[in-house]
Amino acid sequence: MTLRVVVADDQAMVRTGFRMIIDARDDLEVVGEASDGREAVRLTRELVPDVVLMDVRMPVVDGIEATRQIAASGVRTRVLVLTTWDVDAHVVAALRAGASGFLLKDIRPGELVDAIRLTARGDALLAPAVLSRVLDRFLRTTSDPAPPPPLAGLSVREREVLTLIGQALSNAEIAERLHLSEATVKNHVTAVLRKLNLRDRVQAVVAAYDHGLARPRRP
Repeated sequence: MTLRVVVADDQAMVRTGFRMIIDARDDLEVVGEASDGREAVRLTRELVPDVVLMDVRMPVVDGIEATRQIAASGVRTRVLVLTTWDVDAHVVAALRAGASGFLLKDIRPGELVDAIRLTARGDALLAPAVLSRVLDRFLRTTSDPAPPPPLAGLSVREREVLTLIGQALSNAEIAERLHLSEATVKNHVTAVLRKLNLRDRVQAVVAAYDHGLARPRRP
């Protein structure tokens, strides 16, 4: 199955570069380009791609607001935010807006295509260089105006899984920690996302921090 991608960036050369990298892969295809956030939202609603590569700083509507509008629209599209700015506030704002990942623009081509594939699957994705600082920032961030989803519907095991997702553990790491099979962990993750009405794994990380279930792993 070919993954369909929209590239949103106000620089034509950047869009061209991303298109060349993406279209060179058999399983990826750029189906649209946007030069500002408003156009990105329009194309996403029209084309319903699997992933949008979203620049943070764009005219008319910036990438954070465009991400928020896409997440609120109900489309299944996931947003992967890219920026040249390694700034915690941008990362937190992007995640709060509903982004499924965050990478710096100097990422290598192979890492970019892997990131698109991971994002399309719903896996949490953050640049390793900023992950620990982002988690620290969540502990200091004021409450979001919208209350976090209630956890009453989760089983004890599902709460444990959500806590470990918040620590950025993979399914394999969670399985090892809880002495479960990866298939069982995958089922628990699916149940958590469904019961909390979360778009993907990275939004589960947000929920875990909002509820105080997770703390950053120290080096």
